[in-house]
Amino acid sequence: QVQLVESGGGSVQAGGSLSLSCAVSGRVARVGTMGWYRPAPGNQRELVAVVFSTGSARYADSVRGRFAISRDDAKNTVYLEMNSLKPDDTAVYYCGATVKQRAGGPYDDYWGQGTQVTVSS
Repeated sequence: QVQLVESGGGSVQAGGSLSLSCAVSGRVARVGTMGWYRPAPGNQRELVAVVFSTGSARYADSVRGRFAISRDDAKNTVYLEMNSLKPDDTAVYYCGATVKQRAGGPYDDYWGQGTQVTVSS
């Protein structure tokens, strides 16, 4: 009932740039926090960047100053602009969002399918 569809990604040489976007659709009353994550050791996902409904953002230390996250609430879409990419940034990037399906209901977590980003040296 709620879908997160990612687009963007691809392959680029080190120092290059890529952009990701993720649109939330379906039964959506309100979208809360939106963010991007990538796999980490131990089958976890590490936060890359997150933007809150207030518009404030938080970044992983490894990407701060190189990546920029933004959101368009009219489109229920979150964006990630990635600059000065490094080979260590190579990963599948997952979009995540907290979504309220009905007014007064709870926020639940939803995830996209992931999009591959490959940075070659």
